[in-house]
Amino acid sequence: MKEPDSGAVSETGEPGSEAAARHRLTAKQWTRFEAYAAEIFTALGMDLSTPSTKETPRRFIRAMYDSTRGYEGDSKVLTVFPTECRGGADCKISQIIEGPIPFFALCEHHVLPFHGMAHIAYIAHEHIVGLSKLTRLVHLYARRFTVQERIGQEMADWMVEHLEPHGVAVHLEAAHLCTQMRGVHEERSRTEVSFWRGAYESDPALRQEFLGRVSGQR
Repeated sequence: MKEPDSGAVSETGEPGSEAAARHRLTAKQWTRFEAYAAEIFTALGMDLSTPSTKETPRRFIRAMYDSTRGYEGDSKVLTVFPTECRGGADCKISQIIEGPIPFFALCEHHVLPFHGMAHIAYIAHEHIVGLSKLTRLVHLYARRFTVQERIGQEMADWMVEHLEPHGVAVHLEAAHLCTQMRGVHEERSRTEVSFWRGAYESDPALRQEFLGRVSGQR
């Protein structure tokens, strides 16, 4: 079996960084992991002798690998551009809002998916980022074993570190299969979390404007 090509990169997408969290899997590892999956599925009742299930262990491991590509980073996220702000520290650009951005992630508690929409806003100072890069940023932190709160915090912190804006806002709304398929079976519940940095922390009107835009785009 041909192993996926996954070069070592950090969570911010910088090739060769010591922060790399995932390494290339060997052919032996893929074969061994498929055998583990086959043993588990068989024990749980799956018949792996049918045409539709005989490749299921391989497909399952591949799906897990593809769903956690965020650990490999994304070098294109780091592309930033200068703004037209030339007025010193007080120069501000009206808040830039991007969303809804669909995302999928794997809950680190049960390894079941949760999915939803992300909205990101920031008030630029000297740097801006291409709108497509915000989608890449969401995918970078969502395609992992994680929790909803961590995704939002990591995205907000990344924006602050790399853009140095006057403020950042992140809102995530998601449905969690770990509560829909098991446990309390909450079929219709959705979880919302918001994160504020800079001007958004101190300005209620700014937060209200952002959340109003989020509500209007649902």
